[in-house]
Amino acid sequence: MRQVLFLDLVDEAEAIARYEAWHAPGAVPAAVVESIRAAGIRDMEIHRTGNRLVMIMETGPDFDPARKAAADAVDPQVQAWESLMDQFQLPLPWCSGSKWTPASRIFSLQEQP
Repeated sequence: MRQVLFLDLVDEAEAIARYEAWHAPGAVPAAVVESIRAAGIRDMEIHRTGNRLVMIMETGPDFDPARKAAADAVDPQVQAWESLMDQFQLPLPWCSGSKWTPASRIFSLQEQP
């Protein structure tokens, strides 16, 4: 299943550059990558335009966001990563209290006649 989520970054060139550096190949801590894979996330990409990010996740049938959140909450390495990322990330203006905000699909070429 494909999931698409959005998030804003602090709109400062230096902060955005640091955020991107933390997401370069090999820069994300191995424990964080393993927690993503263990949750049933088969693939994940993050794209940026300006200070807005879009995350595209391909999840397997065993993926449960609540179970992933519960596992992350008790994993000190994931929590350290989340705390580090908090200095860069901002919720979308219309979504208070939530970091990554799910998007609703409104068009699919495959569903068109």
